[in-house]
Parts: sequence; structure tokens; C-alpha cells
Amino acid sequence: MFVKFQHVHTNCFHILSSTKTSPSIGVSVSPPQKLEHAPIKKHRDQQHVLETHKGGVTKTLGRVYTLPAHDTKNKDVLIHNGSSKNPDGEKRRNNWVGGGNENKRHFGIEIRSGNGEIGREGKAQTKCSKKWLRYGGCIPAILEALERTSDLDEALRPWENNLSNKERTIILKEQPDWERALEIFLWFKRKDCYEVNVIHYNVMFRILGKVQKWRLMEDLWVEMGEKGIKPINSTYGTLIDVYSKGGCKEEAIKLLELMNKQGMEPDEVTMGTVVQMYKRTGEFNKAEEFFKNWSSGKYKAEKGGISGLTGKNMVDGDSQAHVCLSSYTYNTLIDTYGKAGQLKEASETFARMLREGIVPTTVTFNTMIHICGNNGHLEEVASLVQKMEQLGCLPDTRTYNILISLHTKHDNINMAANFFRKMKETSLEPDLVSYRTLLYALSIRHMVVEAEDLIAEMDGKGLDIDEFTQSALTRMYIEAGMLEKSWLWFERFHLEGNMSSDCYSANIDAFGERGHVVEAVKVFNCCQERKKLRALEFNVMIKAYGISKRYDEACHLFDSMEKHGVVPDRCSFSSLIQMLASADLPLKAKTYLRKMKEAGLVNDCVTYCAVISSFAKLGQLEAAVGVYDEMIGSNVQPDIIVYVVLINAFADIGNVKEAVSYVDAMRESGLPMNTVVYNSLIKLYTKVGYLEEAQETYKLLQSFEFGPDVYSSNCMIDLYSERLMVEQAEEIFESMKRKGEANEFSYAMMLCMYKRTCRFKEAIQIAQMMRKLGLLTDLLSYNHMLGLYASDGRFKEAMATFEEMLESGVQPDDSTFKSLGVVLMTCGVPKQAVRNLEVKRKKDEQSGLQAWMSTLSSVFSVDDNDHIEER
Repeated sequence: MFVKFQHVHTNCFHILSSTKTSPSIGVSVSPPQKLEHAPIKKHRDQQHVLETHKGGVTKTLGRVYTLPAHDTKNKDVLIHNGSSKNPDGEKRRNNWVGGGNENKRHFGIEIRSGNGEIGREGKAQTKCSKKWLRYGGCIPAILEALERTSDLDEALRPWENNLSNKERTIILKEQPDWERALEIFLWFKRKDCYEVNVIHYNVMFRILGKVQKWRLMEDLWVEMGEKGIKPINSTYGTLIDVYSKGGCKEEAIKLLELMNKQGMEPDEVTMGTVVQMYKRTGEFNKAEEFFKNWSSGKYKAEKGGISGLTGKNMVDGDSQAHVCLSSYTYNTLIDTYGKAGQLKEASETFARMLREGIVPTTVTFNTMIHICGNNGHLEEVASLVQKMEQLGCLPDTRTYNILISLHTKHDNINMAANFFRKMKETSLEPDLVSYRTLLYALSIRHMVVEAEDLIAEMDGKGLDIDEFTQSALTRMYIEAGMLEKSWLWFERFHLEGNMSSDCYSANIDAFGERGHVVEAVKVFNCCQERKKLRALEFNVMIKAYGISKRYDEACHLFDSMEKHGVVPDRCSFSSLIQMLASADLPLKAKTYLRKMKEAGLVNDCVTYCAVISSFAKLGQLEAAVGVYDEMIGSNVQPDIIVYVVLINAFADIGNVKEAVSYVDAMRESGLPMNTVVYNSLIKLYTKVGYLEEAQETYKLLQSFEFGPDVYSSNCMIDLYSERLMVEQAEEIFESMKRKGEANEFSYAMMLCMYKRTCRFKEAIQIAQMMRKLGLLTDLLSYNHMLGLYASDGRFKEAMATFEEMLESGVQPDDSTFKSLGVVLMTCGVPKQAVRNLEVKRKKDEQSGLQAWMSTLSSVFSVDDNDHIEER
């Protein structure tokens, strides 16, 4: 569909149309002396009229229309831009460079007589624009006549034989639409007294390119070749510009290559156009490469096309060929560097611009402020604002909008508000962007008073609040606890009747996220009244029910979707299933999972995993395995999370066989083993006491970048301490301490191991370290420490630890009183008396605890103050 530019030799060019449009049309351009043309195959069905000949025959580039002999005088033929068929019968679109927009209306061939009765309706509007007066001479009168009169012969009769080339160029450029411009262009060609030159073609390329009439442009290009009109630098520049802006980058690049082969160096304007094209498509490196090659003169020196440009001999702006650029080019380059995230290069280009004596424009400063601000360099932003003042470069509304936006992003709302006020003080009128940016920033910070003042100002000016800001303000009122105002705010926009479905969804979500289900339902019902319900509105309402734990209502709403003519989408099912699974309702979740499968909406294992996890969490492993089997039977491939859930579930109950079977299944499916799986296996092996397997797995974990997690390391310490493998346990413990990973459980396990091996000195050191590091918080740790002190005869420390335990709110258990009983009996309290204390505690926990405390205190004669001093 796009025009294909190829070359026959270095001094000619050849244009090929796509096979989907028409056969190749070739035009060769020789060196300046002569213009030669390749044959042009004509098709009867091609309907683009570009030239009228005398004698009743209208010649087109692809079709010849013969007019009746008696109706040939003062006739004009307009463009028929419809659909036609190729000789092979295939329907085609009349586009030149293809891919662009289809013509939105069709223009049939019209034969217009001199009286102008048949012509362009609604085009003869009298409108003498003030801008025409700047041309002086006869131009304003001509343009007014063309606006007033549709018939060209009548409108241009007073000046018919006296129009200069420049005047004709202006007339074409000032036309309000492409059809009128093309009509006038054809009229100029029909008149023998005028010669249409390359500038006129350039103007038409610009006009037609803006509306993406690619096929008409192709016809004009071919016609230029037939008439011997050689394209000049600006011709290529214009074509490259309109193609790139029209999304036809490949054609623009081919034209650039063709231009280079013709020995033409792109001028600064064309260079800027190419840089803009690459910037628009995000190819910043190519933009930079092209500019550097162009500025160094390399582009001119190498006639091999841009494919020959490599980036060797790249130069910065101050080396090799010195190029003086316009402010527009500098602005383009700075913006390109900015969008590429190259702040340094943008700043260097700005500095060079100043050194060259090129006065930066407001656009330059806006671009630099935007780049520096986006990169967090607010000091440079302030410096640039100051520089603008020094150079007398007045900021415009966009300058202030950028400053407001940057400061709100960096959470400096006061500075943003100051720039908003300053804009008004300098007699600049804030636009919608100004108001909306500041209003949104105020709303998300819950600055209700300031936001309401700004809303009142916008209402006074008749400025609309967009839906994005509207929903943000609804949230503001909700977050501020002003529920009634939030509803009135929503209702204001709802009653206007212009809210979109997306806006209703945002408001449902705003209320639902904060648990205001009643209001969320009211918004949902309002949306239903406006007949704007879609799956999205149901989804956010289901989410709202889920947040408020109203699961039955969520299911009921889901079940009612089809009654409202809305088909549940993948998100509808997924949200409900995830919600039910998280609420420990896997049976219900499983029901909807099957419905989702029947609807053909299951394409991954995520929803299956949610249900499996829910069953596993409840210990219903048989049901979890059943869902897993259903997933496999549906040809849905499990991911690593599914396997980890099942491995963990069976590890928790110590079922080695089942856990390992899922490890094997995971390996067979090609999924790589990872730290999560290995950590689960260590938990399993520790639980069942498989030392060798645990050691092997731990070594594998150590080969990973981040190594074993804290839980796995603690498991290994526990396993080694159970087997009194002190050296191995110490190695892991010391490694954990070096990494800062050792926690309360790590210390407690080491304390327990040292106590078990009667290494009380090391055990006491661990106990002291735990207290120093603030790691004595858990019941297990207190019990280990009490047991240590009881075993080592440190009764006062045991008593102090018990009191500390009670003060911290940790409730003692049987193990605690067992250690305290040892302490009492060692101190001479009869065994029966200790048993009596235990019986009393069992009957009444509170009075029993007091009895224990009283007995301990009487034995040691220690009060609370003494213990505090000891500690």
C-alpha cells in the first residue's frame, strides 16, 4: 500500500506503488540537463484527474474521460475519490503512500459549467480574514472572491492573466480545505497563460499530506516527472515531513535515501523533520546519529544513502564542520535528548545555543524546565526560571503549567499554588490544564477547603471538571470523612447526564474501597438507570462486596450479570474466585472456577492456584489435589507457585512421598528448581528428621545468589541441635550473624543446644546477648532461658526472668511452671507443695499465679526493686 522508492542508478529515481494499489509507475530523473520518463501503464479504472486538455478530452494519470463536444467549453473536472477495482477484480483503496486514513467521503466527477450552478455546496462563504491584509496588493481581494464565489472562472476573472507565481502560491496556501486547493491548482494548470512550478507542487504536497491523500500525492509526483519539473530540496523536505507525520516512516526514510542519491544534502529544516520523526517513534539513538552525521558534513560527503551512515566519526556540536543552527532546531534537539532521558546532552545543547548567541525562546525554556524537573533537578529548574527573567523571555501558560505539575509531583503543593497565583498576577489566564493539575493535586492531599475554592473559581469561569479529577474529588471527600459531601459531589455530575461508564466505575470503587457499600450500590444503580452497565461496573461492585466481606451478595450480583445483558469477563470470574478463596470458601470458589472453564475463559493456572491454596490452607489436601488433577485434565500447565503450594502443604504434615512427587512433577514439566522449593524441602526434611537430605538441599541453596532464607537456616540449626552437632550448628549461626539475619529463634535454638550439651557458659552468653539485642519476646525463648537458669542453679536470674516475662505480657505455660518447680524443689520446697501449687493454678489461673509468685518471693526474699537493680 505504501509507495516504494527504489533507484535504477545514482542519477535517477523510480517510484513503485504497492501491489495492492496499482502496478509500478516509474519516473526517471536524469541530471539537470534533461528529464526522462519511464513508461506509465494506464488503467481504465484509475480515477484521479489531474489535468484537462482542450478538445473535450480530460486526461488522467490512469483513465481518459471523453466529454461531449458541445459541453467542453469552460468545463472543469473535479476529483472522484472512490473505490475502484484492479484489472484482476480486486477492490482497492486510492491511497498513494498507503496505510493512511480512508477518505471519509467520496467525491464524484462533477462537470461544472461557467455559470457555477453545479459546484461545491457550502463553500462560498464570505469571510475576509484580517490575516489576508498582511499580503497587500490584490491578494486579499482575490481570497475574498474565492471565498464568496464557488465558480473559479468568475472569481478569478479580474486577475486571470496577471497572477504572478508568488501570488498563485499564496492563493493555494490560503485555501481552507484540500478539495478547494486542488480545484484551484487544476484551474491554474488548465490556463495556458500560467506555468505551474515546483513551489506550487510543494504547496499541494503539504496540503494533501496533511489530510493523508497519499494516492493524489503519488499522482502529482509522477506528473512532475512527466512535465520535467525537478524536485528541489524543499520538495523532499515537505514530502518527508508529511509522510513522517502521517505515520509512514518507511516512505519518509526512502525519500531521504532518494534525496541523498540525487546529490542533495538535507537542509536544516529537513534535518529537523527527520530528527522529529525518529523522536516521535522513540528511536532517540537514530535521531542523535542522524543529527551528528548531518552536522559533521558526513551526510553530504557520503552518497550511499542513509544506510551507509554508521556513527563512526560522530562529532559533538563543536567539532569538525561548524554548523550554526536556528532556535527551532535547537529546541528539537533539546526535546529529543530530553525524551531519551539524556539530561547531560540536553544541557550541553542548551549551553551551546547560548554560546552561539541564539536567544532561547519560551519553547526552549519550557523544554529545559520540563526535562530538568522530570529528572528531579529542581535547583536547575529555579535557575532556568531566573534565566528567563534575565533574558526578558516571558513565560507563557505552558511554562506555568509545567512548573505547577513538577512541584505537585515533588510534593511541594505550596510552590505549585504560588506559580498558579503568579500566572494570574502576570495577566496570563490559567487554562484547563492549569486548573485540573492543581485541583487533582489538592484532592489527593485531602485539602478540601483549597480544592473547593478552586472548584468555585472553575464554575465561575464555566470550566469543565474532567472525569478523572471528579472521581479523585469523590475520594477526597470520602478520605476526609465527609461522606454526605462525597455523595452530593457524585450526584452533581450524575444529574448532568454526561458521566461515562468509566467514571461510574471509578466512583463505585472510591466508595467500595473504604467499605461504604451502601453508597457504592447507589452509584451502581445510577449507572444502571443510565443504561451504562458493563462488566467493569459489575467487577468493581463485586470487589466492593468482597472488601466488606459480603460474599453472598457478591455471588448474587455476579449471578445476575447475564440478566442485565452483561457477559462476565475473565476479570469478573478471577476477582470473585480470588475473593472466595481468600475468604476460606474454596468450595464456592471451585463452583465459579468450573463456570469460568465452561465459558472458555481459563487460559492460565492463576485461578486454579487460588483454589488449591485455599483448600491447602484449611488442611483439605485431598480437595486441593482434586483441583490440581482437574487443572492437569484441562491441559492447563501448572506454574511453580502451584507446585510450591502443594509441596509446602505436604511438608507441613510431614508427607515426604507426596511432597517429593510434586518436586519430581515440577522437574518433568521443565520448571527450574528455585530457592522457594528448596526452602520448602528443608522444612519437610527437618520435620521428619531427614538429616542427609536436608544437608544436601541446604548446600544447593547456598549455590544461589541470595542463598538460604532465615527460616531454612534456623531449621538446619534446629536439626543439628537435636543431634548435638554443635560445630555444624555454630557454623550456620555465625554465618547468619555476619549477614545480620540471626533472629530470636536462631539464638534460642543455640541456647537450647548449649544447655543440652551442658555448655552453660556459652548458653549464658547467648542469653545475655539475647537480652542486650532485645530478642527476648517469645514464650519459647523465655522458657529456654528459664530452663537454662534452673539447670545452672541461677535461681535469682530465673525469678527475674519470670517477672520480666509477666511484665511484658507473655503468658506462661506448663513448661514455664515446670522450670520454676525445679527451682523451688532445688531450694528445698517439698515436691508435694509444688504439686499443690500446680493444682491450684489449674483450678484458677489467676489465684494460682499469685500463689506461685508468693511462694517464689518468700523463698528468695527478693522484691521487685532488687530485681530491677540486678538487671
